Amino acid sequence: MRSARLTLALESGAVALPPEGQVAVFRPRMGDDLSALPKARVVVVQGFKPDHDAFEGLGYSTRIAGEGGYAAALVCLPRSRAEAHATLAAAAEQVVPGGPVIVDGQKTDGVDSIHRELRGLVAATSALSKAHGKIFAFPAGPELTGWVGREMAIEGGYVTRPGVFSADGPDRGSALLAAALPDKLPARVVDLGAGWGYLSRAILQREGVQRLDLVEAEAEALDCARRNVIDPRAQFHWADALAWKPESPADAVVCNPPFHSGRAADPALGAAFIRAAAAMMTTSGTLWLVANRHLPYAQVLSDSFREVEEIGGDNAFRLTLAARPIRPRS
Repeated sequence: MRSARLTLALESGAVALPPEGQVAVFRPRMGDDLSALPKARVVVVQGFKPDHDAFEGLGYSTRIAGEGGYAAALVCLPRSRAEAHATLAAAAEQVVPGGPVIVDGQKTDGVDSIHRELRGLVAATSALSKAHGKIFAFPAGPELTGWVGREMAIEGGYVTRPGVFSADGPDRGSALLAAALPDKLPARVVDLGAGWGYLSRAILQREGVQRLDLVEAEAEALDCARRNVIDPRAQFHWADALAWKPESPADAVVCNPPFHSGRAADPALGAAFIRAAAAMMTTSGTLWLVANRHLPYAQVLSDSFREVEEIGGDNAFRLTLAARPIRPRS
């Protein structure tokens, strides 16, 4: 979809690239086809580890954050409006003044409303529509400084940023899980999908913890976690939770797994987190899990652990304690 719109926009002249200079592509997703752009000039700016690694594997120059001085930019519009604002502001700041900032997005991700907002602030071109989305451009300049993504101080003394999961405060599932953790935990604990560190801080308040590994794929969220969890026992890992391996098997994993891929619900993602948790623990390890009640995790839990027990929750969330991971037969 993105490739078709971008190719049509460039071939028709609806948007144009300068003849020289780097072209930053902000927040492309794994599977996005960027072949319409000159690969040697492209810099992929992506802080989500699986997507970052996918483009790096394709031979693209990659960065976690942009560095500025770009001749042009393509913003692959994210779903979150706050993140979209912050990403567009970053692109407008990092492209040379007057250089084109190209915006591409699906209608379901709010590209129409973003186009309307921008036309009230900058000289945005008319949008080209194709494949249930739109693409348009505007000249880089200072007009979007009010959209710059700034750190937010929230209740409890935490710091978050626009676009990270549950940026306004801890989600209900995490709060339930934090309250359910026992007074004492084992020595080596992993917070799998740690976000900005809410559960990690709760873990470190329990007795017995000697080391906590925070594993988080989103660089912005992990940067916040480093601010929120100041404890020498904490180790921070920018990593794909499904691929990361601890230095030695963990005694316990605490997890509030994601279950969306983009806009679509994807229970298989949460199931993969459960399997990954089981694989990284000792054979006597325990998983503390919170998940929405409607998600079909019963089978993967029983396939991955010898003991599975529901330990609480509410009408929307289920708390589960799973113990003694099952090792696959070789």
